[in-house]
Amino acid sequence: MEKEALSQYYIFLILIPVLCGTIARYLTLIIDYRQYPSYPNGYLIHLVTGFISSGIGAVAIPAFLERNFEAITFLFLAAEQFRDVRRIEKESLQDLDDVEHVFRGEAYIDGIAKTFEARNYFSLLVAFITSLTMHILPHKIMWINIICGVIVGIIALYILKAFSKGKAVGDIADIKLAKITVKNSELYVDDIFVTNHLGTDRSRELVKNSGIAAVIYPKEKHFNRILDHNGQRQAIIFEACRILGLRRYHYTKRDYETGRIAVVLVPIIYDEEAFIETIKKTPLLESIKKSYRIMNSNFNK
Repeated sequence: MEKEALSQYYIFLILIPVLCGTIARYLTLIIDYRQYPSYPNGYLIHLVTGFISSGIGAVAIPAFLERNFEAITFLFLAAEQFRDVRRIEKESLQDLDDVEHVFRGEAYIDGIAKTFEARNYFSLLVAFITSLTMHILPHKIMWINIICGVIVGIIALYILKAFSKGKAVGDIADIKLAKITVKNSELYVDDIFVTNHLGTDRSRELVKNSGIAAVIYPKEKHFNRILDHNGQRQAIIFEACRILGLRRYHYTKRDYETGRIAVVLVPIIYDEEAFIETIKKTPLLESIKKSYRIMNSNFNK
């Protein structure tokens, strides 16, 4: 292959995968109900890191072809840089926790930071797979290679997203609206005792007239361990308060006999449908997931 043609070939072999990897990062960055990160500055930071990770993945094949093994070392340096991205995200969210009415909690913050680190690997892998596909195809017509590379990159992104997609509270539990009852200074959600700290008439009237409550029913007994975790309950109440706003008071309480979880708050915006949907979509935290296979095997003996 002539030098000029080879140079043009390498340009396509790098630019197209970089573009695919950056677009893949954008598609995984679209704001969801958690509203993080905010835009435009949050978008810009993550798009730039996605562009850099795409570039690292895209240059791997040309580096191999040119036997430039020094360039390949960037692949190993990338892992360290992405860990720094996770660390920075974690520190940023911890700083934000100090000014929030309701804390995210350490477990939720750790999960979000890991997610953003993993999504940089999405860009790297999509770019690498696109570049590899474009190179190994036997067609001499470049635009055919480009189309095939883009298609394979899209398939790779779909597989990566499916593989990394976690479950939400709605996958392991049923959520139903519940009745708020105030007896003297005691607060009940349905028949679940929540607190006895409502010491004034004003606080009791506020919770009774403006409060909103739900009960989370685990679909299976072993799901109780996940929903009872303080980090998971903190994530649930944080998301509910973030969507509806917090006027005053927020509580979660477990019924130890049945494993049900009561969630109650006094929101700024009273929206029952949004309240239930928010709880359903709250992600299950990776740090608290447990395997119940050993427990089941012991029961079946």
